[in-house]
Amino acid sequence: MATTDHAARWETVPLAPGHSEASALLRQYYVELVARYHDRPATDAEVDQVLLEEPSDDLVAPTGHFLVARRDGVPMGCLGVRVLDRDTGELTRMFVRAEARGQGVASRLIAAAEQAARDVLGVAVLRLDTRKDLVEARALYAKHGYREIPAYNDSQYADHWFEKKLV
Repeated sequence: MATTDHAARWETVPLAPGHSEASALLRQYYVELVARYHDRPATDAEVDQVLLEEPSDDLVAPTGHFLVARRDGVPMGCLGVRVLDRDTGELTRMFVRAEARGQGVASRLIAAAEQAARDVLGVAVLRLDTRKDLVEARALYAKHGYREIPAYNDSQYADHWFEKKLV
């Protein structure tokens, strides 16, 4: 399901994680995450390794959904939904390119992901985890109604866990 805002020339489209646009965004996502985690530039080898260790190939129906936000046809951000169980999904791989930040892209992606979680994947609750250094992400999720919960996974990179019941 694609959504378009004609005035702003934005669209959000579902793509397989292996699609060239999705792959490029996922690589950029991990370049930034690795760099922020280590407080230095990420190496290609580190990014290649994390792409192997953290595959995204399950972000297709029936186990998930992957969305790409485009501005004037240029991919600017992404967000995935992974099915955890019959009723619960997980937001993952939230990324917006630096030049598109502050333009509502993350909010568009969250809205589209929540709709896909309900309508495509049939889940009633979304969860997510994030790190303590990603303060912008924590504020964004709280703004969209996600509340902090106890850990639901054992991710070595997670410090905060959130949940939202979908209406």
